[in-house]
Amino acid sequence: MTAPVNPCVVDTNVPLTANAGEEGDPHCVLACTRAIEALMHSGHIVIDDKFRVLKEYMNKLSPSGQPGVGDKFLKWVLTNQANPTRCTHVKLTPKASDPRDFEEFPTEAALSSFDPSDRKFVAVSVAHPDKPPVLQATDSKWWGLRDALAASGVSVHFLCPEHIEELHQRKTGTK
Repeated sequence: MTAPVNPCVVDTNVPLTANAGEEGDPHCVLACTRAIEALMHSGHIVIDDKFRVLKEYMNKLSPSGQPGVGDKFLKWVLTNQANPTRCTHVKLTPKASDPRDFEEFPTEAALSSFDPSDRKFVAVSVAHPDKPPVLQATDSKWWGLRDALAASGVSVHFLCPEHIEELHQRKTGTK
């Protein structure tokens, strides 16, 4: 990916994979690094109004911007979160039964087992009027649910499709 997808939602595994360096799949690390660098250069990110996405980034990345590209991304988000030309905040409505689930999350039956901790990324995309894509790197569960997500109007931009498909096949025993 040489040009950013604007606007976009970024799953935490994208900057984490960009940070992986030699420990990650080299093609996936490169794809995530390029996506993050393009986003920081001229992109626009969408996050939620209560900083759930930002808090997850802060739990897994260094706000100092060091040592990896993913850490630079967190510093960029922290610097630009109040800049409307680079960052949009959308309101999410947590469900009373589970604060990790949101009224904005699709009701498609196939998505009922979707990871509660990842629902915020999907809900942010759905809550934005442009329904921006979610950038996804290595969570193979998203690959398995890609058709259900698409049927619900959620666009997922898989940065490493071959890698994530292989992970999904290995984990589900379909390979």
